[in-house]
Amino acid sequence: MKTNHVSAILGAVALALLTPTVAQAQFSDTYNFLKAVKDKDGQKVTDLLQKPGSTVINSRDVNSGENALHYIVARRDATWLTFLLAKGANPNLTDNDGNTPLMDAVQGRFEEGVRTLLTYKAQVDKVNDSGETPLIRAVQLRDVPIVRLLVAQGANPDKRDTMAGMSARDYAQRDNRTPGLVEALDAAKTVAKPTGPVQGPVF
Repeated sequence: MKTNHVSAILGAVALALLTPTVAQAQFSDTYNFLKAVKDKDGQKVTDLLQKPGSTVINSRDVNSGENALHYIVARRDATWLTFLLAKGANPNLTDNDGNTPLMDAVQGRFEEGVRTLLTYKAQVDKVNDSGETPLIRAVQLRDVPIVRLLVAQGANPDKRDTMAGMSARDYAQRDNRTPGLVEALDAAKTVAKPTGPVQGPVF
């Protein structure tokens, strides 16, 4: 009986020692990939992406939920953005607040980033946890060029958020400080959705 008890304890200890090793093996590539992106270490990123069966390209930070594209948009790095999107990074993954890289690009007034993300099939009307669309955010920022860009890509000016129950058009009509804002949204009635991709930067 005592022998069986000792064996059970030893087995549990062995499993406990093994489990962190397995976990570390699973998560180390994720950590190293995101760190390499932050550090702009192109060689390290490429090495990790080329590992057989690698899925690190869409890795998310365990705390914020952000992925590599969120980091790149935050630093307004058009070259890296195009590079990772071309490697298959998903532009529609969200952070813990439901924000996509497109929403972050709009928030940062990173027009080239907005254009590039739309080229690689970012969902133009994907909402965050507050029900805001990138177009609503662009209107709130009174950024007419980005409003025009989103509308040209089919953004819906009448989609309402969940916080105030207002649409991009509602917000624009309340703003009398920004010439051209309402007119940019009105163009949604007549502008056809483009059939080809918007040209982005070359890596």
